[in-house]
Amino acid sequence: MANVVVVGTQWGDEGKGKIVDLLTRYADYVVRFQGGNNAGHTLVVEGKQFIFHLIPSGILYENKKCMIGNGVVIDPDVLLAEMQELAENGLPVTPERLMISENAHLIMPYHKSLDLNQEAALKSSKKIGTTGRGIGPCYEDKIIRKGIKIGDLLDEDLFKDKLKDNVEEKNFLLTKRLNSEPVSFEDIYSQFQVFAEKLAPFLGNVSVELDQGRKGGKHILFEGAQGTQLDIDHGTYPFVTSSNTVAGNACTGSGFGPVHIDAVIGILKAYTTRVGSGPFPSELFDETGDQLQQKGGEFGATTGRKRRCGWLDSVVANDAIRLNSITGLAITKLDVLSGQSTLKIATSYEADGKEFKAMPSNIRITEKVKPVYEDISGWQEEIDDVRNIDDLPKAARDYIKRIEDITETPAVIISVGPARDETLLLKNPFT
Repeated sequence: MANVVVVGTQWGDEGKGKIVDLLTRYADYVVRFQGGNNAGHTLVVEGKQFIFHLIPSGILYENKKCMIGNGVVIDPDVLLAEMQELAENGLPVTPERLMISENAHLIMPYHKSLDLNQEAALKSSKKIGTTGRGIGPCYEDKIIRKGIKIGDLLDEDLFKDKLKDNVEEKNFLLTKRLNSEPVSFEDIYSQFQVFAEKLAPFLGNVSVELDQGRKGGKHILFEGAQGTQLDIDHGTYPFVTSSNTVAGNACTGSGFGPVHIDAVIGILKAYTTRVGSGPFPSELFDETGDQLQQKGGEFGATTGRKRRCGWLDSVVANDAIRLNSITGLAITKLDVLSGQSTLKIATSYEADGKEFKAMPSNIRITEKVKPVYEDISGWQEEIDDVRNIDDLPKAARDYIKRIEDITETPAVIISVGPARDETLLLKNPFT
């Protein structure tokens, strides 16, 4: 029995979906523990691309059970659309294959309207870069105790009372403060009654199920969304997401005891990317940045937005090692660096005559820090057909070794391409 958490070490988009897909082979349960459909995991299986926003990517394995934990916020329309797409591809999603925590909160139509209108009202310099999916306003309602849980759909009167109060309050904000159109109580109520009927068979107590599985010797894989620097507490605030993306939330967001976690795998892209607004110290604005973007296919899985690209940042990596208790690194997209004669790793920052070995908490300092780089020789060979680490070019192996030395953390997985078989599993965290 082993219980493993997978998290992103940067600003998301590190390739978590592919690594989760690989590790799912050895797991019995796969659990999503935070975020919403503002995140996407992209997988390429037998030449076909799958993009998941809510359902754990382990759903591609018919003999695994997937769970959506209480820390996730759920847009039922998106969830049902994912189920439909999977069914059309010969993978029907049944209650035997997917359980949804009754305590997960619902993203309501007024959350999405507030999200879009509040962002639009901000000055350009203060825009967060939200995806407009309603995630932030949904978590806001959860924290101020006005949220609607998906389990509330099973109690018609409770759902109606909560919805009535919320629609009244949100329409005041939409019309009086944001000069926008109100939402309709009747339309939302009738729409969510349909959702209730379709989703009721999937609802349950994820915490109890996981505990029973643990006691029964099951392997459990916890799947995070986004990355460490987008964590609401530990990221580049306010340019962050609205949930805790770090490994500790695997327990809070699923109802699983922390002493039962055996390993934390940090997904580290071989370079760095970021989508949306916010500081990005190692960002490249030159031809190299364009090359990484184009060769890496760096477009957001959820929004399609072009990702900003830069050199690997060990300040960001070491923050993630510390915050997540990472036991092993999965280095992804190493193949994208092929063809670069010289690589750079940011080893620290400088600002106002001071050196920083960790991300500053003051956003204005973070926005003006300059990276201090270490140069490393690159390689020219394409490596997507490599299946053994010893067959990588020496410069590629040296690059991996330097990452291990700087982070004091071993690389346990190396990805050399997007396909399932283009991955080197050096150490299995489940064994």
